Amino acid sequence: MALSETFQAGAAQGHTMIDEKVLVDHGIASIKPSEEDYTTGTFTYLPDTPQAERRLTTKIDFMVMPVLGLLYLICFLDRTNIANARLAGLEKDLHMPKTGFNTALWIFYIPFVLFEVPSNMIMTNPWVRPNLFLGTQTFILGVLAMSLGLVKSYQALWGIRFLLGIFETSLPAGATLLIASYYRKKELPYRFAIFLGFGLFGSCFSGLLAYAIIELDGHAGLAGWSWIFVIEGLVTIFFSIFVYLFVPHFPAKNTRLSENERERLIARLEAEKGKSKALSNVSWVTVFFDYRIWLMTLLFFLADISAGSLSSFNPTITSQLGWTKRRAQVMTMPIWIVGICGGLLATFLAGRFNRRYPFVLMAIAVSTTGWALHYAQVQPAGVRYFAQFLISFGTFICMPMYIGILTANLRGPKALSFGTAVQFGIGNCANFVSSNIFITTQAPKYPVGFGTALGLTAFAFVVMLFAVFVSLQHNKKIDRKLAALKPGEVLDDQVDYKYVI
Repeated sequence: MALSETFQAGAAQGHTMIDEKVLVDHGIASIKPSEEDYTTGTFTYLPDTPQAERRLTTKIDFMVMPVLGLLYLICFLDRTNIANARLAGLEKDLHMPKTGFNTALWIFYIPFVLFEVPSNMIMTNPWVRPNLFLGTQTFILGVLAMSLGLVKSYQALWGIRFLLGIFETSLPAGATLLIASYYRKKELPYRFAIFLGFGLFGSCFSGLLAYAIIELDGHAGLAGWSWIFVIEGLVTIFFSIFVYLFVPHFPAKNTRLSENERERLIARLEAEKGKSKALSNVSWVTVFFDYRIWLMTLLFFLADISAGSLSSFNPTITSQLGWTKRRAQVMTMPIWIVGICGGLLATFLAGRFNRRYPFVLMAIAVSTTGWALHYAQVQPAGVRYFAQFLISFGTFICMPMYIGILTANLRGPKALSFGTAVQFGIGNCANFVSSNIFITTQAPKYPVGFGTALGLTAFAFVVMLFAVFVSLQHNKKIDRKLAALKPGEVLDDQVDYKYVI
């Protein structure tokens, strides 16, 4: 039996099991525990030539990252266009109350958080095709986004924003789950930085597009802010076609890979994380109370306070630094680009040195400095603009690191689907905070907003130190167990394995 057929047979039952004899027969693995790194599984992957391994990784990169990255870009495009519409007169035209814009922001995240875990559970079912599942949701998301441009009241805007939260919820978590299923631990942070980088480009593109679209103000009886929603919604609908066509299936069912490529991909993934247990053998209670999921989710939440603040209020803050509305739109773009470059550089180095926490602690310190400059209202205004760069740089180093650390340390499809959904879902609860702490009547100093963001970002430094301590203590415990093993004994690779940090 071919290895991918063995794998698919397990996947059809909701889990992934590999016959080690098949691995050996195909010359892909040897049944021997790795002597160098006991974070791996119970057999050793026998790689092909370095050139062949690079070709396989590159092929996966081109197959997975562009379409899922663009999907996340679309999410950011639709999520941040309301901030650009605000500058174009949204609040005035819809006669919003003082807290109306903040309500429009946080009402989106109620269903976004509640439906994320169920969505990932659906997506891991063997009868669900990721391209159809994600493509349909993308199409509906585009229709709803376009409808925002046709509303006549702020109540209608709130209602559609709520629906947007329902249909966008599966896109970032589902894309994260797919990426995590294709890459090894050392490869994950850099890929997640690329993934989040696409989202940040969405923020750049949103500002640039809004800058041009505002010129359509008055055409066909629609205001400039209406055209922002309509055109960006049409872009989303058009992109849904590419989601249908190009989003890959999970590795075992990916027919775009050759038989040998599927075998090698599955073997090297299983060799690193070991044999996944059947879903029925893993209690949901155990998965739910896994402290690693909640610790990384808390850190993601704290980072997302900064990310949500940048997404929702970047144009507003920059406009209050003395620039015109149109220039403020454009001047947000370099802030996102610095975040992208910082994330890519830091995750690349983290993968090269196989250390994440030094980069995370440095990034938290940089972001905290940015919020401190805002809170102190340091003058001139250019210093506060510089603070936006510091926040972006630090935040978008931390976020892909947290996702990479969590996905690298989880075992089995149940834990992975639950963990990624919780991290994105509960982590995005930060937007409830970030959408309410910047109180309109406190502009331009925003003492509550800047003070809250400063305190929570500084708290993240303490939480990360605790995560490092716990992980290192666990790894020492594994070292003691390894030292006590008798000849021929091995540890359970689903329970007793070292954590990456």
